[in-house]
Amino acid sequence: MSQNRSTIFVTGGAGFIGSAVIRHFLDTTDVAIVNIDKLTYASSLDSIPQAAAQSARYALATTDICDAAALQALFARYRPQAVIHLAAESHVDRSIDGPQAFITTNINGTFTLLQEALRHWRALTPAERRSFRLLHVSTDEVFGSLGPEGAFTEQSPYAPNSPYSASKAASDHLVRAWCETYELPCLISNCSNNYGPYQFPEKLIPHMIIKALAEEPLPVYGDGQNIRDWLYVEDHARALHTILAHGRIGETYNVGGRNERTNLNVVETLCGLLDRQQPSDHGARSRLISFVTDRPGHDRRYAIDATKLERELGWRATENFDSGLDKTVRWYLANRPWWQSIQNSGYEAKRLGLAAPDRRSGA
Repeated sequence: MSQNRSTIFVTGGAGFIGSAVIRHFLDTTDVAIVNIDKLTYASSLDSIPQAAAQSARYALATTDICDAAALQALFARYRPQAVIHLAAESHVDRSIDGPQAFITTNINGTFTLLQEALRHWRALTPAERRSFRLLHVSTDEVFGSLGPEGAFTEQSPYAPNSPYSASKAASDHLVRAWCETYELPCLISNCSNNYGPYQFPEKLIPHMIIKALAEEPLPVYGDGQNIRDWLYVEDHARALHTILAHGRIGETYNVGGRNERTNLNVVETLCGLLDRQQPSDHGARSRLISFVTDRPGHDRRYAIDATKLERELGWRATENFDSGLDKTVRWYLANRPWWQSIQNSGYEAKRLGLAAPDRRSGA
């Protein structure tokens, strides 16, 4: 990797959002990227096809963010000008069955990263300190569940309801504390539900696409009326670049697509798109929709107010839900080898999130 250009660390860069961020920076800037990822079940290096041709600007560090010594060595070697922190356990159902991994990575890992970033920042020259930034990427789930009206703003109180959202809320508070107490230049973003190319099959949209193509039942939790605000992942990557470059230290920015949909509507829309783009010999795929026992603590509605980001930094989502979903379905149809390789590696698309915690295992 060339040492003659600015370097950005992206933690969790082999994940869904992280890989989109890396693709965006490799395609639109000349910065160097170090992808720090321990390569869990949800990681895929195939999600960064540009990497092979960008060896002068891209490096992979197969590293756990809980490993302080390894992080310290990476900071010393690459001397980054910025860190975009995306590494996290992120699947709510998995957090219900096994919360310990979420506490370890999302809380302890964030603490370790902050400590090593602080060590690095304190050793920089005054000019380098002024330009350094750490952007912590979080979720709207930290705010809990909304009623039928209104949207989350940057002033919304935290009320997490799942082990996953509680762990992300804790990490947000750690970042804020390191910014206020130690003056580490940090920013926080909270985003709504992401979707788009390269999303791991356990998430709602790819899960339903793959099941529908296989003519399998499409399980919708509860009555299907839980509402989420959907954000196309490439719009999110652009937002993170904007926040990193122009956001104010110590500030939080909400990132949302203004695309509220019930889960049932999302699945029905997917069925319609698949029926048009790859018709089934067995008829409309909506016949596959079934309703299953709801997830424990399932938040009823999320909605993000992105006015601050739009007004202060000039970001706008370019995809609405219909255009983004159409692109997403076309991508999954055109890129079967990507998701089939995940299935062939042993991933089982089974129902999670119903197990009672096991105190002996920490789950």
